[in-house]
Amino acid sequence: MSFRLRGTRVMVKLKSAVILVLLMGVVAGSTLSAHGEELQGITAPSADISLSFVLAGRVADVLVAEGHRVKKDQLLARLDDEPEKIQSQQLKLLSADRTRILAAEAELAQKRVDLRKLELARSKGAASDWEVEHLRLNVQIARLALQTAILEQEQYQRRYAHSRSQLRRMRLVAPMEGIVENVSVEAGESIGALGPVIRLVKNDPLWIDVPVPSAQANDLTVGQPVWTSVAGGTGMAAPNGRIINISAVADAASDTLRVRVEVDNPMRRPAGERVTIEFSSPTDADTAARLKTETE
Repeated sequence: MSFRLRGTRVMVKLKSAVILVLLMGVVAGSTLSAHGEELQGITAPSADISLSFVLAGRVADVLVAEGHRVKKDQLLARLDDEPEKIQSQQLKLLSADRTRILAAEAELAQKRVDLRKLELARSKGAASDWEVEHLRLNVQIARLALQTAILEQEQYQRRYAHSRSQLRRMRLVAPMEGIVENVSVEAGESIGALGPVIRLVKNDPLWIDVPVPSAQANDLTVGQPVWTSVAGGTGMAAPNGRIINISAVADAASDTLRVRVEVDNPMRRPAGERVTIEFSSPTDADTAARLKTETE
């Protein structure tokens, strides 16, 4: 009985040892095969926009050159806007002027006082009904004149706001932080509306669109870490990118899905480089965690 118990204990220990060896092998396999099949891709800017004026005009200033790094909302170029500025200043004065409104208010107040006096005179027989009705009509006219003066000022305020909007459209500002890739105009040049003026790109982070075989793409998830390295260079010891999108529509001809990878670019490498992409294998880590739980 004692021998069989010791044998049972020996078998349990052997079983635990085997499981432990398997677990270590899985963990080691996860470390060694943390990278999946290598794929190729080309880096691209995470933003690439062409800026244009929405109004035709003469270019007054171009304040940046190709290669300049710009901040968000930085002024890049502007059209000649001197006539528009003068008109906007005039509208600003008119929009703030309340002279006509104050005059109309005073006129209405005077008409109302006159009407009260005339109504009192009529009660004493010193004024006719016709005179009272005539003055009441004058009060109504004064009230309408006041409403007209208020409406006129509101129209000037709207026209002033519109003029400021037009002035903003004659200024080209950076919608994001980035690098000036191309400048298509020079100061003094006349251009049409929506013509190309400045091309602005954002290279940090970079994006890589990778055609991944559907069978492999089905095991990928958004947020999963990715290893990327310049083609022909040494591999990365740690993941330096992440999946930010997996296309919902496959390419039937190649049986692939487009997977977009985002890579931080603190070294400011240019876009357009060919890179090698390797995806992590979370299934190995899941297997190791399951075996560890069973052993415990």
